[in-house]
Order: sequence, then C-alpha cells, then structure tokens
Amino acid sequence: MRIWDSHVHLKHGDADRTEYSAAQIVSTMDAAGIERSVVFAMSTTTERSVEMALEAVREFPDRLIPYVYALPQYGHAVLDEIARALTEQGFRGIKIHAGECTLAEYVVGPVFELAARRGVPCLIDCLGNVRAAERLARAFPGTIQIVAHMGCYLGTDARLLEGFIALAQAHDNVYLDLSGVVLLEQVQQAVGRLGAGRLIFGTDGPQQAPDTASFARLAIRKIDVLDLADDQKEDIFWRNIAGLLRLA
Repeated sequence: MRIWDSHVHLKHGDADRTEYSAAQIVSTMDAAGIERSVVFAMSTTTERSVEMALEAVREFPDRLIPYVYALPQYGHAVLDEIARALTEQGFRGIKIHAGECTLAEYVVGPVFELAARRGVPCLIDCLGNVRAAERLARAFPGTIQIVAHMGCYLGTDARLLEGFIALAQAHDNVYLDLSGVVLLEQVQQAVGRLGAGRLIFGTDGPQQAPDTASFARLAIRKIDVLDLADDQKEDIFWRNIAGLLRLA
C-alpha cells in the first residue's frame, strides 16, 4: 500500500529545536516504506523555512514536498514571502503553529485568504483550541484547514478530540491530521462520522523513539490495526493528501 507522510519536520518546535537533514528524512522513509513526505521547518523565520525546504526538495525532488511556515515578524511583512513560495518556488501548502503565532483572524486571516486564492491547504497546530479552529473554518470557508494531531498532540481528553471531529462534521473545509494521536478509538470514531476521506496520515517525525524508522513504523501501525477497508486506508495513507496537493 502506498504511504505518504503529510507531517515531517526539517526543524521541530521542541526545546532543542531539533533539525533533520533531507538525507535523514529520506533514509527514514525508505526504512518505513514511505513513498513521499511533506516537509517544513518551524521555530524559525518564514524566509529560513523556505530556504530549508528548498534545499531539501532540490536534493530529493521526487520524494519531498515543501510547505512554507507562516510566521509574522515585526521587522517586515512576510505575506509576500509566502506568496512567492507558493507561486514561484513550488510550495504546496502552509504550516501555522499556535505556539508561535496567534490564531486571531486579524493576524492569520491574510494567510488563509492567500491559501484560498492559491488553492493550497493550511496545516495548523491549534494546541487544542477548538474555538479558534472553528472560528477560522467559519470565517474562511474557501480555505482547507488541516488540523494537526486531530486537535491536540498526544491528547488523552476524548471529549476534546470529539470536539474536533464535530468541527470537521460541521465544516467541509476541515480535515484531521492523525499524527501524534494516541486515542485510536477516536480515529475509528472519526472514520465513522466523517468517512475516511477527511483524515490524513502523518508521523510528526522524524523522532528518536527509539529511532526514527521505528517511530515512523509505529505511526503506520496505528492505522493498519484499525477496522477499516483497504480503500479507506488508502484514502488516509495517501489519496487524501495527494488530492489536496493536486499531485494525484
């Protein structure tokens, strides 16, 4: 079965701001059986995120797919940098993280509007803030919002995850990223309520737990063990993200 990883870090947002090279990422992909990966850097400027992703994709153009990181700065506007990445440099989506950027509409609104005009998704880690995600989904119905980690990384509050499933039920422009999800019964529930076409596989890797390949294989296994038909797994593992990125 084909597998695309929709959530891979060239630079993480952990305490050490851990970075991984394109070669390390592709080596992990090969070991885990992953065909293509979406890559991006965070905890850095938009400009540097573009540079890092471009360097990676130039090295492995058939394996890696770049997202640009949207991070407002006091020094200068970054919307033009994001637009340039999308229109001239082959970037396929935008990453937003509530840990480094407020989700207030007057800050991220222009980014969401740009994403709608360019027809690219926004992968957004909203840190469990379902109200903010709902507000954005309602205010920007033409923008595809991929909610990272089903709403909350390693979340153990089933009611919170159910709130994000309900959000996706109410708004067709909301998809759920399955990276960092530990309550697999909530994934099964999401398939029952949304269908497999609104869920997207990701690892949130690379991570050393105990090694990058084992971490990626475990993320794959979490989907494999679910009570799903093969075509549903294919939707989750690759068809949904390939369609959103217009690569299918």
